[in-house]
Amino acid sequence: MDLCLVMDEEATESLWVRIKGRAGTGDIIVGVCYRPPDQEDRMDEALYRQIGAASHSQALVLTGDFNHPNICWRDNTAGHKQSRRFLECIDDNFLLQVVEEPTGRGVMLDLVLTNKQGLVGNMKLKGSLGCSDHEMVEFKILRAARRAHSKLTILDFRRADFGLFRDLLGGVPWDTALEGRGAQESWLILKDHLLQAQERCIPTKRKSGKNARRPAWMNKELLDKLKHKKEAYREWKQGQVAWEEYREIV
Repeated sequence: MDLCLVMDEEATESLWVRIKGRAGTGDIIVGVCYRPPDQEDRMDEALYRQIGAASHSQALVLTGDFNHPNICWRDNTAGHKQSRRFLECIDDNFLLQVVEEPTGRGVMLDLVLTNKQGLVGNMKLKGSLGCSDHEMVEFKILRAARRAHSKLTILDFRRADFGLFRDLLGGVPWDTALEGRGAQESWLILKDHLLQAQERCIPTKRKSGKNARRPAWMNKELLDKLKHKKEAYREWKQGQVAWEEYREIV
């Protein structure tokens, strides 16, 4: 599989292959990556461009040692600038991280990323190989279903009862519910009430087609803005625009 990089960039430590699907099923792109812990920003950006190109495929599985030990995957937060940029890349390309247990030195260094819910299954940690301090990660890639039958359940906002939604949230005694709570605990309480109200007030429907993996709210206008944001970030990294100009854009 060919993934284009800028001519003056060194190749990243990654390997990409395309697994051809049977008639009527989509191909699966599989990538393996090693990111050194002291990797420079420019090499990170080259890798993120590769990930962005691969994420446009119908089915992607990317695995490897990304060396971002300070990421909290439960909250999707990180203390280091490079790790926050990695999370931004994952969010921009709508990728899911499916490893849930530490794989090395008590943290999650080895990750499995995919752009399709249910594509990766039977995840297991199998102990270390030889003198390595990393756990082996075993998983199965579940063959993609026929494209014509690819479906996704999404929220149907056109049939939503927003009046009831407002009443349910407006009836919660927020001062009492959040009193003495920290930011994370308050967010969990708020999210729980939002999801309960969503379940009662917003019905679901089935969505199918080649863009089924995109979020329901991702329309052409947002895609254009996301593309503009990526272009602005690249120009700032290359010194073509000032930081203040970049911040105004994003």
